[in-house]
Order: sequence, then structure tokens, then C-alpha cells
Amino acid sequence: MFCDGCGAQVQPHQTFCSQCGKRILGAVAEMPPGRGRVRQHLNLLGILWLAFSAFNAVGGLLVLFAYKIFMYRLNLPPFVPPLLAGIGWLVILKAAVGLAAGFGLLQRESWARILALILAFIALFTNIPFGTALGVYTLWTLLPREAEQEYEALVAAKVAA
Repeated sequence: MFCDGCGAQVQPHQTFCSQCGKRILGAVAEMPPGRGRVRQHLNLLGILWLAFSAFNAVGGLLVLFAYKIFMYRLNLPPFVPPLLAGIGWLVILKAAVGLAAGFGLLQRESWARILALILAFIALFTNIPFGTALGVYTLWTLLPREAEQEYEALVAAKVAA
């Protein structure tokens, strides 16, 4: 059972929440199995991270491909070719980490929530508008304290199974 004020776990006989002190009236808000926000959105979130990261990987490969083709054909300043190569590899690295986060979310891995939150903060500003939308959706789903507790419960249920 959980406090409807702060989300802390409370015992059935408690009359006040031990975390926030709110009076617990009658039936305390319980998290029925299969009804939590994280459980409802986790599969979609994992799939969206996989798709988004696949598109990022393609973009990074296109940058590297363009770098190889145009490096010697155009009269570019000397700093441009290494800059393009660095950007291409950085985008591919970010895509690989995003793929890991997507697979981790789908598999209910304990580290995937933190990784997805870090990537969400990065995507807010680096991939406008789709990265921003995915970042906001990830933060809305996984950032609240209740979401952390629910995700940990999902991970524990996976381990126990």
C-alpha cells in the first residue's frame, strides 16, 4: 500500500504516513498489478528508444559515408574532416547506448532506467523535435519517485520469476 501524498510505502494499520505525515484515510491507494504508469508505458518506451537509436545510427553512418566521399573531393578547411568524423562517431556511440537502453527497458534491467533518463536529458536538446518529445515522454514515465519504486518492483518480479 502506498501513501497518496508522497508515494511512500505504508502498512495497512498505519494512520499517518511515516515519510510526509499525511493522514491515511480509509483505503490507501494501492498499486494494482498491471495498472501502474511505468508498467503501461515501459514496452512502448523501449520500442521508441530502439527506433530512435536506429535512426540515429543511420544518420551517423551517413555522416561518416559523406566524410569519406567528400573528404578529398572538396577543398575543405583542415578542421572540417576530423570534425565530421568525430560527429559521425559520436552519433553512432549515442545510438549504441540508446539501443542498449531500449533493450534494457524491454528486458526490465535494473540499470536501464538510469541510462534512459540520462539519454532523455541529452535528447531534449540534441534531437529537436523528436528527441525532445521522446525525452519528455521518458522523463514523464520514469523520473517520479513512484516510477522508481514501480520500476524496481518490476525488476524484482523479473528476477524472482
